[in-house]
Amino acid sequence: MVRTRLTYVPLEVADQFEDFIIKREEQVLDAVKARTRDYSTLTLLKLLYQLRGNSMTFSNLYSRSKIRMKKSYLNYLHLCVDYNFIKKEPVGPNVIYSITDKGQTMLNLFMHKGN
Repeated sequence: MVRTRLTYVPLEVADQFEDFIIKREEQVLDAVKARTRDYSTLTLLKLLYQLRGNSMTFSNLYSRSKIRMKKSYLNYLHLCVDYNFIKKEPVGPNVIYSITDKGQTMLNLFMHKGN
């Protein structure tokens, strides 16, 4: 049996990956509180989806991904970097994260069937 989790999902991500959403609950600003299935895959997709168009700093990616637990965010970010889905580059005092070709392929595998 798959255990469901309650999490916040950016609206655009929830619309794109609706197969992962079991039940939508209240909307909070630009996110929806939702009961989800396959939490780990959805969390990876949240990170990759935010980077699909442009690179971001650590803080921007953290806030836009809606992964509320910083330790969880760090674990998934490191996983994405370790598997070469995301690359990080130091730029001045910041670290900039961007999606790799491998990460884009991973994201495309799960993109909504209608696209």
